[in-house]
Amino acid sequence: MKTKPLLNALIFAAGLLACALSQALTILPYEAAAVAKAQAAGEPLALHFHASWCPTCRAQSKTLEALKAEPNLDLTVWVVDFDKEVELKKQLKVRSQSTLIVYRGSKETSRQIGSSAPDDMRATLRSAF
Repeated sequence: MKTKPLLNALIFAAGLLACALSQALTILPYEAAAVAKAQAAGEPLALHFHASWCPTCRAQSKTLEALKAEPNLDLTVWVVDFDKEVELKKQLKVRSQSTLIVYRGSKETSRQIGSSAPDDMRATLRSAF
């Protein structure tokens, strides 16, 4: 029995989508234990210090959402509540909301403050690779 060309195309497209999703930027709320586990495993990740009242943070969030569709950004961005995570801010010397810190495991590879430009954020995130 021959498979119809449309069905073949759909199967192929589903495979491509699965590959794309497996290598995509993921955005999650900050969880200390999950970040520690990812760092211990040597994974690429980023911490985005975000405040709901901050217009730059909102612009950065929109840029990060747009970057989800890009290939080769296979890392997790953990969104840290700037107002609530006071001890983490002190520990990492974060003085401003809209700070993006990128890691490969526990090694910091880049830090960016205040830019929501896609090229800037993309370059900062790629430092983890």
